[in-house]
Amino acid sequence: MTLPQNIVIVEDEVITQRYMQDIFLQYDLHVSGCFNNAKDTLENLKHIKCDFLLMDININGPVDGIQLARQLLEHYTIPIVFVTAHNDDETLEELLELAPYGFIGKPFSSKELMTTIRIAYKRYITHCTVSHKEEKLDLSDIIINEKYRYSKMTHELFANDSLIKLNQKQYKLLEVLANNVNHTVHYDIMIGYVWGSEKIADSALRTLVYSVRKVLPDLPIISHSKMGYTLVCK
Repeated sequence: MTLPQNIVIVEDEVITQRYMQDIFLQYDLHVSGCFNNAKDTLENLKHIKCDFLLMDININGPVDGIQLARQLLEHYTIPIVFVTAHNDDETLEELLELAPYGFIGKPFSSKELMTTIRIAYKRYITHCTVSHKEEKLDLSDIIINEKYRYSKMTHELFANDSLIKLNQKQYKLLEVLANNVNHTVHYDIMIGYVWGSEKIADSALRTLVYSVRKVLPDLPIISHSKMGYTLVCK
């Protein structure tokens, strides 16, 4: 099952921070940041990679984890799992208002943490895939550059007004990139869009992108290491 590769931890207990980091190290997961307050979290998320966030409710400073999550969700699409020692009704009601991807109580085991993350991240990928499919269609053509044009009505690519012949998966790849022109599309979202729930090798996406580049070497698909791909349009 796919796991997030860049995790941010917001936790005011140093021991808990280190415990989580030790667990993630066993699974080769990268912790891109550890913070204990809202100010540092908001500032650092502007320039670090984050595709999953573990949020303690009680953190340092005047802004708690729930308030911080509200602020983050106004600007980022990040799956958040809350971590807390409190499970009273009032706290749970506040959490439910944010519709979080998960919740884990302290103390927790390595297995409990990883199971919660797996389920939450799977829900996030599924939600993103469904959201793409349910978006209101803009049927206007996308002018990629002087040569290439993508039709959102027919889901076809044209070069100098001549139809480009590609296979189904190659066109699914172009579709998800075209729906997000000039934005980085995360690996997991692309995999979910092209293959759905089908189990594939880790190299399948790279191979698919390579196959498109081989046919269309001048199509501006840009790679972003450990993140995803972007279709760049003028």
